[in-house]
Amino acid sequence: MDKKSYTIVFDFGGVLIDWNPRYMYRKVFDNETEMEWFLGNVCTMEWNSLQDAGFPFSETIPALQKKFPDYKDQIAMYQSRWPEMVGGAVTGTVEILNELRQKNGAVYGLTNWGADTFPIVFKRFEFLRKMDGIVVSGDEKKIKPNPELYQILLNRYQLHPENCIFIDDTLLNIHTAQQVGFNTIHFVSPENLRHELQLLKVL
Repeated sequence: MDKKSYTIVFDFGGVLIDWNPRYMYRKVFDNETEMEWFLGNVCTMEWNSLQDAGFPFSETIPALQKKFPDYKDQIAMYQSRWPEMVGGAVTGTVEILNELRQKNGAVYGLTNWGADTFPIVFKRFEFLRKMDGIVVSGDEKKIKPNPELYQILLNRYQLHPENCIFIDDTLLNIHTAQQVGFNTIHFVSPENLRHELQLLKVL
């Protein structure tokens, strides 16, 4: 398969965009220990995945505040100060994305991201607006590693998984992509990604 035959499908968080709630909550809590307890027991990644799965903040925040009334204000900040959780672009990966586009390669996104917050990063990062297509879990109300979300991408943009390379930093998502038929690269760093793409003669 020559390099122009590959369609590249990027995950966003941890691959193209540096997102971490600690960037914001370090400004809120006086010490790391309490912050880590809060993120490990209150606003957990499991709870965050509810937004990725399509539940709006208008439902998830009041329910969590009822469960943890002592942290009512801090929970509310997960929405009101959410933009402060975005550290910026992963510049090395964005450089690779731009090189792929310059080679006239097709580039898509398949991301677990909340419908409430994705418009914020879509407006902030120009490279997202230049992609050939994006499927957002929060809009579809299905979340990786559900194979149905991968199928939505394939059907919507008439893609064939054997002609795609799927890039994600989560192994569970990689394994599902392989089961669906994608070629895959487990993302660990921009440098490793470049190396893997060079081996496949994509770059």
